[in-house]
Amino acid sequence: MTSWIDDPVGGRARGPRGLARAWVEALVRPRRLFANGVAPGDQAPALTFAVAVAAAFALGWMVTEPSAIPGIVGSRPLSAVVTLLVVIALAAPVGLHLTAAVATVSVIVASVEIDDGLALRDRGGVSETVQVVAYASSPMALAGPPIPELRVVCGAYAAALLLIGFRTVHRTTPLRTLVAGVPPAVLGYGVGYRVIASVRVLFG
Repeated sequence: MTSWIDDPVGGRARGPRGLARAWVEALVRPRRLFANGVAPGDQAPALTFAVAVAAAFALGWMVTEPSAIPGIVGSRPLSAVVTLLVVIALAAPVGLHLTAAVATVSVIVASVEIDDGLALRDRGGVSETVQVVAYASSPMALAGPPIPELRVVCGAYAAALLLIGFRTVHRTTPLRTLVAGVPPAVLGYGVGYRVIASVRVLFG
């Protein structure tokens, strides 16, 4: 999950324009994105995308709720900058690969045939799973403001995109897609982006 292919075939365009197009396409035409934009080994743009989403989430949170900024240094603006750098350099990449690891295991478990126990369905590889997890997180870029309803809606949308991505890339049945998608969605979007906490606020 941490090695890149230098010259992958297909995949997403690089640069800010490529990121913007991927974000819009994930929200509006997810099946097209997952069918045409996910390629074996093309994890670099997906990692960049996931980092950008996490940065937008953190920035939106800190701007709308300054009290959420940790007191790392004496200056609040400087603490916000340090926090954003930590999200970009550490939290987002680690979160993506941890969620993708759970997703990979879930896909393997969901792909085991009941008939012969050891056969696996025709499915994409680990790199494709990383990309699906990254691009499915696109709604969370809008979930920074601490509005429980907003975060729950964005989290549900991200989970739906993850299921669509698994169904498209790994060609799983609806039931297997659900089995494969729920654990990483709960970890990556529910815990990582505080959607579960928002659900508790709404219904607790």
